[in-house]
This record gives sequence, C-alpha cells and structure tokens, in this order.
Amino acid sequence: MLTKEFDAAINQICDEKSIDREVVIKTIEAALAAAYRKDYGKPDQNIKTQFNPKTGNFDIFDVKEVVAEEEEITDSRKQIVLSEAKKKKKSVKVGEEIKAKIKPPGDYGRVAAQTAKQVIVQRIREAERNALFQTFKKREGELVIGVIQRIEGNTIFVDLGQTTGFIPISEQVSGENYQINQRLKVYISEVREGSKGPEVVLSRTHPEMIKILFSLEVPEVNAGTVEIKTVAREPGLRSKIAVKSSDPEVDPIGACVGQRGSRVQAVINEIDGEKIDIIEWAKDPAKFISNALAPAKVVNVEVGKEDNTARVLVEPDQLSLAIGKEGQNVRLAAKLTTWKIDVKPVPVKEEEKVEVKKVKEEKEARKETVQKVKNQPSSPEPQVEGKSKVKNASPTGRQANKKSKIKKVEKKTVKKEKKKDKRIKKGPSKEKKEKENKK
Repeated sequence: MLTKEFDAAINQICDEKSIDREVVIKTIEAALAAAYRKDYGKPDQNIKTQFNPKTGNFDIFDVKEVVAEEEEITDSRKQIVLSEAKKKKKSVKVGEEIKAKIKPPGDYGRVAAQTAKQVIVQRIREAERNALFQTFKKREGELVIGVIQRIEGNTIFVDLGQTTGFIPISEQVSGENYQINQRLKVYISEVREGSKGPEVVLSRTHPEMIKILFSLEVPEVNAGTVEIKTVAREPGLRSKIAVKSSDPEVDPIGACVGQRGSRVQAVINEIDGEKIDIIEWAKDPAKFISNALAPAKVVNVEVGKEDNTARVLVEPDQLSLAIGKEGQNVRLAAKLTTWKIDVKPVPVKEEEKVEVKKVKEEKEARKETVQKVKNQPSSPEPQVEGKSKVKNASPTGRQANKKSKIKKVEKKTVKKEKKKDKRIKKGPSKEKKEKENKK
C-alpha cells in the first residue's frame, strides 16, 4: 500500500514545485517503465505502467497501436498488424490500442533503480519549468515588484520570487541608476521558453507601464470611470496620455492630476521624474489633434483622411511651443493620435507684414540712438584750485553732485527769504529809529 511517508513526499513536491499531483503520478509511472526496460525489457516491447495511488501497486503493459496492413507499420515496437492483434483480442479495430499485461518482476537491480531516479528528477524538473512558464505566460502585461539580483554587462537580472527575469538594455531607461538589492517595479513584456527554463523579459520603458501606474494611483481609472485611451512615451523624457470619462460629472484630467498634483506626482516619482502631459481624448480627429499639441494653442486643424495627415496652423509665437524641443511635442502628439502632423505658422497679410517691419525698424532706430548717447564722451569738469577732485568721476556721480549743489543753493535762498520776511514783520531796528529821531 501507499505509505503515509510516500504520500507526504508527493504532496511536498507538488507544493514546492507548484506541480499538479497527476503530473507527479505520471512521472512515477514513466520511471517504473524505464526501470523495467532496463532490467527485463525486450526490443519489440512498448512498455507502459499504470500506478494505483490507492493500493500503491502498479501494472505493466506492452502497448501497441493496431494498423490495417504491414506496409503501414513505421515502428514495430509500437505498432501491430490487425490480423495479429485479433489473435489476442477479437473485437479490436484499426486505430485502437491493444494492451498485453506483463507480470511484474519481484525485484529491480541497482542500475534500474538509478535509472528510475534519473527519470523522476528529469521529469519533475521539466514539469516545474513548464508550470513556471505557464504561470508567468498568464502574467504577461502585468506590473510586478522585483529586487535587482545582479548586473552583468548591460543586462539587469531581477529576482521575482519564483524565478529570475532580466531587463535587456533596449528596455532600460537611459539615465536611470540601477543598484543591487534595489526594489523596482517592472513590466512583464514577454515570456518565452529557454533551455534552462522560462525566460521572463522585463521592461521599464513600455507605454502600458504608465497605464498600470495610473490605475494603481487613481481610483477612477481602477474603477473604469476614467479610461486611459492611448499612451505615447519617450522613456525618461516625456509622456502624453489621452483620458476619457464615462461620467459627465467626473473631470478625467482633474482625476488623474489629483489634489495639488499628488496623483500624477506619485506616478512621476515611480518613473524617475519623467514628465507627463494629460490631455482629454476626443472622437473628432481635429479636436483630438488640437488637444494633443498642448500646451501650444492651435488656430486651425485640417484633416486629410486620404493620406492620414493633419495640417495644423498656429500663431507664429506658438510655433516653437507646438513643435517642442527637438520636435518632441509634435512627435509625441503624432504617436498619441496616430496621425501625421504638419505644423505651420498662420500666414501673415501684406499690410501686417509692413506694419511689423515698421515696428521693427523703429525699435532698431531707438536702439541705435540710445547706443550713440551712451558712446558719446562726457565733458571734463573744471578743476577748482585748493579743492580736491570729485570722488565719483562717473557721469552718474557728477549728476548727483550737481543735484546736491542745486539743492544747497535752493536751501540758502529759502533761508534768506525767510529772514527778510521776519524783518519786515518786526519793523525797523532800534539803531535806525534813533538815527531818524536825531535827524
């Protein structure tokens, strides 16, 4: 019978390796068949075993597929002609399997036991790899948290718990600093089978990463009230997202920005300071393109559906803002809207051109006159004997000295006038009165 220890060992393998119990049972059957072939098998036998978990016993069979004629036989070990098969079982038909039961041996040798062990280890390892592959294959497109395990050249290996993923240089953000034991949010972009198990390709540059981060920070996005329609991203520099609200009372841009920009700032911090522009999605291509070119103000948008090109007119002072640094703004807008965008300034009329030209000429003339006045040599001040030279010899200093002198003169004249007024009020002095009496 199947002992408790044996049953506990099977359960432990299933728990540790995340393998189904049925897979472990099939592995045991394959190991028993390999052990029988090693000691007792014949070249023309196709040995298979059937393990009974309830009793702990197993049966051995020689299994062959029935074919109509000998010409159809490709492997004599696995196939048998219909006429021969009917000798063993009359009701057998072409395409069915016929099983011939074999009496199990009393004991297996050391080599057979070693063979069975190797089969079990190999099959369990293969089952573990397959289970890991299936687990992470289902998680493609998810955001996970990992710890940087090691850095080899330009490749960063991240511990994901059950397995190790890697970030190739093409999926790394230029300018980001990666350190060993650093916790990092990464996007599972691809899971593929490798020679040593599943290869999990991780990314820090994928546009979908922005969507998931907003769904974690913004409850309206997580609930589906606000939908992020499209994302355009230049990793490490700038991103644009187009949002739409299914509820007219909910502002999609305000919901994503948050109070004092708290929500969008949390996302920006997670992607190492990358700037994010949030614009409102519109069904009308012209309006959507106009919104996508924000913060520039658009005058007019002409949509050409035949060549999928939009011709955008902006004011001359808005042209550099619409194009952006090194064409970044218009490039992201084109990715966001999937339209080719041609930005041009509004054409200026002839009269306006003349007026602009006149204004420019007047400004230049004023600049020239100011420059001439500045360049004129200042007249030297006359030197007074017995007195020291003026300390501040600069034009501004001389002007200040002149003003101070004028103020002093004005004060003296004011004092003299006040004295005269007082004398007039008091009348003539005593000396003048005595002279007048003598006369």
